[in-house]
Amino acid sequence: MSALVLALTAGAVVGLALGALGGGGSVLAVPALIYLLGFSPAAATTASLLIVAVTSASALYAHARAGHVRWRAGALFAGAGIPPAAAAGVAAGRLPQPVLTAAFAAVAALAALRMLRPGRAEARGTGVVRPGRAVGAGAALGALTGLLGVGGGFLVVPALVTVLTFAMREATGTSLLVIAANSLASLATRGSTAAGLDWAVIAPFTGAAVLGAWDGKRLAARLSGPRLRQAFACVLLAVAAGMLLDVALRR
Repeated sequence: MSALVLALTAGAVVGLALGALGGGGSVLAVPALIYLLGFSPAAATTASLLIVAVTSASALYAHARAGHVRWRAGALFAGAGIPPAAAAGVAAGRLPQPVLTAAFAAVAALAALRMLRPGRAEARGTGVVRPGRAVGAGAALGALTGLLGVGGGFLVVPALVTVLTFAMREATGTSLLVIAANSLASLATRGSTAAGLDWAVIAPFTGAAVLGAWDGKRLAARLSGPRLRQAFACVLLAVAAGMLLDVALRR
């Protein structure tokens, strides 16, 4: 199968996840870029940030029109994560590639397990924001974004649901604002890994992801919050297991 077809297919899946779930784009994009399209882990994490930043901004518009974005809380959450994301982006270039891959997989697995065990706050969906919690969670997730090259949506969604008690649809829409901000902050510090990127692959990947995100938004309107959460968690667990197995086999 040609690289163009693989890029279009993978991009559509990434966009579908972002549009429907408000996250999961990077956790799917990074393995696709590494294992299907031959990118190095460092190049894949940088490319995924670019792809997810553009796709998230597009999907954010659709969710905002539907009234599913909490702008004030999202801005607070995202603003707290921007400085740590930039600092961690610098540190990421100095870590061994197997360490980055294993850390990425471990974080994805933990996020999936957290989403499979929702707290009582998720059922209420009150969305009462405590600024201290928002700042703390936003800073921690910003650091992970910069270090692992992820937009952070697969962590932002469960954080908004379980820590800030957002309803699932509001968490999905608001997470896109956080993803875009953190991804752009991390990209600003990754100039060295952006120089050799294959734009002939990244451009169609991004285009397909943007289109897929709009389909994902329509899918989200038809499914319940718990079903979306469970589907998201199962995908995360499968990807994490595959990446950890690959790291173990390469040792």
